[in-house]
Amino acid sequence: MMKKLMTALLCTTLLAACTDTKNSNKLTITANIQGLPNQQAYLEQLFFSQKNPEVVDTAQIKNGQFTLSANAPEQGLYRVRLQNDQRVFLIINDRNDISLTGNFNNMSMRTLQYNSAATNLLKGFIINTDEQLTDLRQKATTLQQYPGQNKQDSLYTAQLKEYNGKADQYKSYLLNFIDTSSNPIVAVFALGYTREVEPALLDKPLSNLGKRFPKNEVVTTLLAQYKQAMAQMSQKQAGMPQVGSMAPDITMPTPEGKSLSLSSFKGKYVLVDFWASWCGPCRAENPNVVQAYQTFKDKNFTILGVSLDKNKEAWVEAIKKDELTWPQISDLQHWSSAAVPLYGFDGIPYNVLVDPQGKIIATELRGQALQDKLAELLK
Repeated sequence: MMKKLMTALLCTTLLAACTDTKNSNKLTITANIQGLPNQQAYLEQLFFSQKNPEVVDTAQIKNGQFTLSANAPEQGLYRVRLQNDQRVFLIINDRNDISLTGNFNNMSMRTLQYNSAATNLLKGFIINTDEQLTDLRQKATTLQQYPGQNKQDSLYTAQLKEYNGKADQYKSYLLNFIDTSSNPIVAVFALGYTREVEPALLDKPLSNLGKRFPKNEVVTTLLAQYKQAMAQMSQKQAGMPQVGSMAPDITMPTPEGKSLSLSSFKGKYVLVDFWASWCGPCRAENPNVVQAYQTFKDKNFTILGVSLDKNKEAWVEAIKKDELTWPQISDLQHWSSAAVPLYGFDGIPYNVLVDPQGKIIATELRGQALQDKLAELLK
């Protein structure tokens, strides 16, 4: 689910923290990048907020060398940006003098060298995380390319199981990294990747983060905001349809313009699947939903797709490309959709499983959990 919780927290938190590893307010970055064309270099301080990056120094590059400096009383995240190149260098000022070396003709995050332990930790996290995400995207693309009649093939089932397993491993990796990171700035940076992690799973790593860095301002602020957000979420969920309550009826147009209601499926198990063509995690989850439909559609089960799209052409194209052969409806109102206040969700993909009497019996079934729940019910 594209959780807004951590995004909202990080968007209100200034990425700056007290540290004991620096002994002055001065930050000096000395770079030597062979073959780098002469141009301007900019040192920017980055913030996890809606505040734009702040340029704190500029320098002229000569023969691949330049020096940038700034007043940096606290440890934080900085970026060196080039005038004529889109590549950037991320730096955490865990020390006052940071060196940056590399070769412009072979310049990547992997080949750049720093004398900063925190920056190297950040570098390793980004490389490892991007590799896992690339692998997940490739596997999701492969699953989406299977024709409908092959969705029950043993090869497809095996690949879907592998994808679900890797997705779970990725979540575990993120949680463990946050829980064990030796640097608070890198740990908070990693939180920006947790939009797909259920907020409740963040309780332990965030609590431990506070214990490991009790005097860190950004961690202290983040924990206070997290507790407040969780309290607000609990209060909001109290008014949401819960497991055991009747599912609110939804009536919206189909792609053909005909009115269709959830109540028309009474007598069947129905997975009400909230998604959108523009939602990457939704599209990545669709192969799993297709597999569930193909496996259980003849066992008194169906799916009702409810899209938060606003562009009909994009919606219809996604239905066709992802081979979503079950009924689909949308009022094309994006987050102003009538379904949002009815079900109270704040991110997609989101779903509720409704029994033949119209009662909600499960929510947020993803990956293997969806397959297992349906197998349990529809024997």
